[in-house]
Amino acid sequence: MTTLSRFEIHQPASALEASQMLSHYGEDAGIYAGGTELLLAMRHQALNYRHLIDLKVVPGLNSIELRNGSIEIGATATHRSIERSSLVRQNQPALTEMESQVANVRVRATGTLGGNLCFAEPHSDPATLLLVLGAAVKVESAAGVREMPVGELIAGAYASNLQPGEILTKITIPCAKPNHRAAYMKFQVHERPTLGLGLWVETPDDGHTFTSARVAVGCVCPFPTRGVDAEKLLTGTRGEVEKRLPEAADAIADAADLVDDHEGSAEYKRHLIHVFLRRVFRKALGGTREADFLS
Repeated sequence: MTTLSRFEIHQPASALEASQMLSHYGEDAGIYAGGTELLLAMRHQALNYRHLIDLKVVPGLNSIELRNGSIEIGATATHRSIERSSLVRQNQPALTEMESQVANVRVRATGTLGGNLCFAEPHSDPATLLLVLGAAVKVESAAGVREMPVGELIAGAYASNLQPGEILTKITIPCAKPNHRAAYMKFQVHERPTLGLGLWVETPDDGHTFTSARVAVGCVCPFPTRGVDAEKLLTGTRGEVEKRLPEAADAIADAADLVDDHEGSAEYKRHLIHVFLRRVFRKALGGTREADFLS
């Protein structure tokens, strides 16, 4: 039976102090924001930190607020708190639904959105939806503060673009507008999702035409990927878009680096993208009947 190696937990009073601790201990230190993935990796010796810096004790870092037309979520807000937030439900219901599907209640009660994004587990839900919702993150260090789109945070499987000493402190998600539709769906047989697909569209006439679209796929590739070429195919009248869904699905699959693994072959995952693009398109437009998802 594998066991955790000894480590020391440090409890900073601010994000700046956490950054200073991270810089001080260097490669011997890791950020503890929920620990659902981190401690498992340490138990299996995939990671070996002698110092863990506990962000959960930093005041205000678990906040969920509405500001300037966006939802601002602190990095240590748990999946469960986001799922149960009436503010999130009223202003970005697709995020509420996605969070309700993350892992299980135990993980959602402990795991944090910031920790999830920084750990960059390939078979994970949040980043794929956040890509299409236009989310951004705020990172802080002794050198200052900077912001970047969620897509620029994740560098690859289990890798982020955070610089040494940087701490993710906030995730900002634009609120849904009346002419926006968004949805996320996943396919899962084993412990982790095999596929996740997020779609956002702008429709000035309640689903008859689409003037803009964003689509992203995750879990089938090393990191969540926008289907930029596919997005061009998802604008126009509803009839035109529905006819182009197979072509758009191929464009999504081509953009992603589909991998063969224990979840299935690359060709199988391409097939899943075809199936779930049609389903998520109907779901975004309100077609939530079971019959819609079986065709």
